[in-house]
This record gives sequence, structure tokens and C-alpha cells, in this order.
Amino acid sequence: MENRLLDQFNNVIISQWLSKKIEEPYSPLSPRELFEIAYHSSNSVSMRNIYIKQSSSEDQGGSKAVFYSNSKKFIAIEALENNLTITKYFSEGTTGDKITSEIQPLLKRRKENFAKKDTNMKTQTLKSILVERKLDECANLVLLKGINRKIYFAIGDARESAAVVPIFMEAEGASLVQLALNKWMETAQKLEQEKFFPDNLVPGILKNLTQIKKWLLDLISSFLDK
Repeated sequence: MENRLLDQFNNVIISQWLSKKIEEPYSPLSPRELFEIAYHSSNSVSMRNIYIKQSSSEDQGGSKAVFYSNSKKFIAIEALENNLTITKYFSEGTTGDKITSEIQPLLKRRKENFAKKDTNMKTQTLKSILVERKLDECANLVLLKGINRKIYFAIGDARESAAVVPIFMEAEGASLVQLALNKWMETAQKLEQEKFFPDNLVPGILKNLTQIKKWLLDLISSFLDK
């Protein structure tokens, strides 16, 4: 099913809306590391990820993500060749001040903190942000009324990605998160695989995914802010 928000972003928002942009050099992190930290630092419960592309290399740019917020603003994160940019798009009468007053200092601080962590902690934190992205992908598929097969695999992907991260699995509440993901996997598996996800199940799964996302955002932030 077409992603109208993404079409609107590519065809209208980029060229016609007001914007504010920040830039951050990669050093001492890799482009992939800074992109993941920027993804998390720009994300929130009220954000919806409508596009994600990952670079094929951890050491090169090329990754991109686009968020849409319920306050009708867009944020684009791009890992370019020499630095990372975060651009906020907003309509007349509103501002994009938060990107410079909150996101930019937060990103700089988290970049410094992350650089000091040991290899194991870095790996686990990045894997936790991967789970965050998988949950976002899941929610977007549901909102786009994707087919049941894709939603089933997206939930399974998020669950399996989480299962190999000790800081995730050992956190208080992790077992409830896994139970909720299992429940929705079983629900999606029982549906006709090539049919669209039923409207009557959308509120329930979105409520659960939002609860899990809030829990995970808090968990990841607690590690990035140490």
C-alpha cells in the first residue's frame, strides 16, 4: 500500500516547507554508530518512522531515516559522506527550534558518552536501537494496513533481535514485552497471510507497540546518558 506521508514528504515538504538543519561530524564514531544514536535521539513515542534505509557499510554514509510527528512535523536524518545531518521541516506558524535547543546538545553529549563505552556495551546499545527501529517498522506497516505476512515477520524480527541483547532481556519488564510480541505474532499467524491486517485489530496492536516503544526508549536513553 502506498505511503502517502512519504510521497508528501518527497514531493511537497522538502521543497515547500520551512526547515532547520544541524550537522554533526562523525569522529570519533563511525557513520553507522552516529546514525543510530541520532535515530534514537530524534525519536519519541509521538514519532512515526515512515522511511528507513541503511548503508551497506558501517564506515560509510548512505543511511537515511524520515520521521513524522503527531504535531505534523517531519524530521530527516542523513548520514552523508563527511557528516550527519538532521533536518526538521515545519509549516508556517510553527518552529523547528527544538532541533537546536534540545536534539543538537543531546546528540553531542550522547556521542561523547558512547565513545567512552567498552565494545560490549556499544554493541548491545546499538542492537537495542535496532529493536527500536524494528518496532517502528512494525507500527508503520500496521498503519499502512500492510499484509498479515509482512506484519508477522516484522514482529518476529523485533522479537528475535531483542532476544540476543542481554541488557534488553535482563531489564525489568522485558518478559512482558516478549509476551506481548509473542501474542501478536500468534494473532498475525492465524490470519490469512496475504490479506491486509484487519481494522479491528489495529488499535490493540498499536497500543501495545506504543507501550513497548516507550519502555524501550527509556531503557536505551538510560544507557546512552550514563
